[in-house]
Amino acid sequence: MRFRVLACAVCALLAAAGIAACGSSSPASNGVASKSPAAIVSAAGKAVDGLKSVRIAGSLVSGTTPITLNIDLVAGKGASGSMSESGLGFQIIAIGKAVYIDGSQAFWTHTGGAAMAALFKGKWLQTSASGNFSSLSSLTNVRDLFPTLLGSTAVLVKGATTTVRGQKVVAISDAAKSSTLYVATTGPPYPIEVVGTGKQVGTIIFEDFNQPVALKAPAHAINVSQLHG
Repeated sequence: MRFRVLACAVCALLAAAGIAACGSSSPASNGVASKSPAAIVSAAGKAVDGLKSVRIAGSLVSGTTPITLNIDLVAGKGASGSMSESGLGFQIIAIGKAVYIDGSQAFWTHTGGAAMAALFKGKWLQTSASGNFSSLSSLTNVRDLFPTLLGSTAVLVKGATTTVRGQKVVAISDAAKSSTLYVATTGPPYPIEVVGTGKQVGTIIFEDFNQPVALKAPAHAINVSQLHG
């Protein structure tokens, strides 16, 4: 499994996001639509720092590789959810420095052959957030995702205001990455959605903001460090 390819492709489109409702049917503007593209991205980044949790979900195609994900991220604690690459799916739980993987039979067969698939059938693998799974660590930290989205503000272009999934937003396009970030123009200026049209084609959405998420290590996980020596 090309974990680094998967993680880099997703990070090219990702940001943490949320929607904050006001007490009115017509929420007041938060003022970001009048700011420069760089200032909007900066405001969104600061808003992201205040998130307790968020769910990221969606799909994209990196080159010819289809990728899907549905992950709950909990700030300062970890994440829980599912991902797949080219139809090879796995469940993932990250708690602190520990990462737990429960792959499908096809996933383990592709990763390590029939022997690995037989060994891990119906079981969780425990490893650290380094080594072969280090490229997934950025996908399990809500505050690390946004900075990976736009590396340079020099190529950002502000687009029109519009509505995405019922939320008023302003579009910020990154010409270098051929992606568009939609930032809320009411309530906190959270990123709401990212759409890629370049090398990473697809859409990532953000929902269930600041909702309670229970992270629990799976019982009887096989520690990868015990498989050596």
